[in-house]
Amino acid sequence: MQGPRDSGDLNAADEVVRVNLGALLIPADSGVDVQVQADQVAGTVSQVNLVIADAAVQVQPYAAPRSGGLWSQIRQELVKSIEDSGGQVQQVQGSFGDELLAQVPSEQGRQSVRFAGVDGPRWFLRLVFLGKACQPGPAATRLETVVRSLVVDRGDAAMPPRAPLPMTLPVEATTALESEPRTLTLPKRGPEITEIR
Repeated sequence: MQGPRDSGDLNAADEVVRVNLGALLIPADSGVDVQVQADQVAGTVSQVNLVIADAAVQVQPYAAPRSGGLWSQIRQELVKSIEDSGGQVQQVQGSFGDELLAQVPSEQGRQSVRFAGVDGPRWFLRLVFLGKACQPGPAATRLETVVRSLVVDRGDAAMPPRAPLPMTLPVEATTALESEPRTLTLPKRGPEITEIR
């Protein structure tokens, strides 16, 4: 199964119901929790996490040049940044091609992190796998499957490379931020889920 896909690749036969976060469309019945960090007033989303019990992946879409190749540049910068901070990193071949496995300094000592990237048409998707998703196994496979089912909507606006693509909460979900101003777990089914055609 290939993916993530570009919104331009969807057609009328596509009947998957998705949570619409603007630049990122997530299948509603993915079987994982969708947690977002969002601004209470503006309803803008700064970070999306796909979570299961002992693993997670942070997903962030960015604008990219038409020529692609942004992941290659970012990968080199990540290696330098991790090594400069006292961490350890190695490049490996993973499910998404060239990936980085790292041990980064944290309050608990060192934390395992797996970085991957997907170059799309004028967009780039950065993936940060945490917990058991750092190593091959059921948790990693499950989250990778969900990531491959994502759809990125780049939009037509001119944006410089590396600019975060705008993500927003569905209107109905913003009221839930009143009790939880920074992190919100979106339900798998509900009025905020829209079908993309």
